[in-house]
Amino acid sequence: MTTQTKFSIPILDLKAQYQTIKSEVMSAVESVFESQYFILGKEGISLEETLAPYCQAKFAIGCASGSDALLIALMAIDIKPGDEVITTPFTFFATGGSVSRLGAKPVFVDIDPDTFNLDPRLIEEKITERTRAIIPVHLFGQCAEMNEILAIAKCHNLAVIEDAAQAIGSEYYGKRAGSMGLINTLSFFPSKNLGAAGDAGMMLTNDPDLAEKLQVLRVHGGKPKYYYKMLGCNSRLDELQAAVLRVKFNYLESWTKKRQENAARYDQLFADYKLTEQVKTPKVLPYCRHIFHQYTIRAPKRDQLMAYLKENGVGTEIYYPLSLHQQDCFAYLGQQTGSLPHSEQAAQEVLSLPVYPELTSEQQDYVVSIVAKFYAQK
Repeated sequence: MTTQTKFSIPILDLKAQYQTIKSEVMSAVESVFESQYFILGKEGISLEETLAPYCQAKFAIGCASGSDALLIALMAIDIKPGDEVITTPFTFFATGGSVSRLGAKPVFVDIDPDTFNLDPRLIEEKITERTRAIIPVHLFGQCAEMNEILAIAKCHNLAVIEDAAQAIGSEYYGKRAGSMGLINTLSFFPSKNLGAAGDAGMMLTNDPDLAEKLQVLRVHGGKPKYYYKMLGCNSRLDELQAAVLRVKFNYLESWTKKRQENAARYDQLFADYKLTEQVKTPKVLPYCRHIFHQYTIRAPKRDQLMAYLKENGVGTEIYYPLSLHQQDCFAYLGQQTGSLPHSEQAAQEVLSLPVYPELTSEQQDYVVSIVAKFYAQK
């Protein structure tokens, strides 16, 4: 073990990342400004052409955010008021919110407590004659159990939309996140493993007709220009964001490898500090490639531990402090506290630790040493 030293460690250090690629990013941005072409140009097209094969999809369609990607995907399969869409309650708001924005009903199904992902064993009991789709979320960078989910969907003639916002590059039995559903979505929010300099998103599909529909929906539903056969929205991936993402993409695999190495080192440190009885480290399924968007532990006295880490200079975050079915805006669904116990318990216990690629081994040792000191005191 290294000698403990006071550090200041953020949950994510984008400044450290930026310093390694600053000249390339600024050159790419300057090129866009020189062209004065900001919307639906060559940068966006090149990014789409790069990410489609990377995600093992035939088509990639850029849009303004990961949230919009979900919304447009649902619009593309004609989700309407009264329809039901099954998804997880333990995720970012956009997953359930996109369903409600179309007047449809999100139907929340509990999670597998080991992986935090949608539990396929609980899906069929929630299917009704109104069910139209399933949205699994590949939370924290590990794919949901897609074989079971896809089999259920096929049996009941349901569409599957992968929410792969946190999972670019992750794999399930060799299949990439973003390649398995009918339509699949990515987010490039700055904190993501591949993050833009603002909001940006992408939709992926293997269906050429759906790809064309997604392209039309992101420009108000117009084709040709100023002629509208469907109602779409204004959600275009601008050239500046695409240029930044194209630079960053060249580093994505090396960043992913470093995140995986950091996660493995955390696992070893928690074992070395004899903390595995107090702290539950992430479970990595043997047939998955986990890309560790987050390294999320389960911890007793989580809130006190979080405060103690903050006092000692360690940034952490809770993803997520309240299950979606407990949010005020979803109270109308009538799912009471206690109805989805695994999601509710996770919300009380999860804590994400710094795992970004630039994190040093000394910093990791310090993080775990502070966790050890906390539990030794208690």
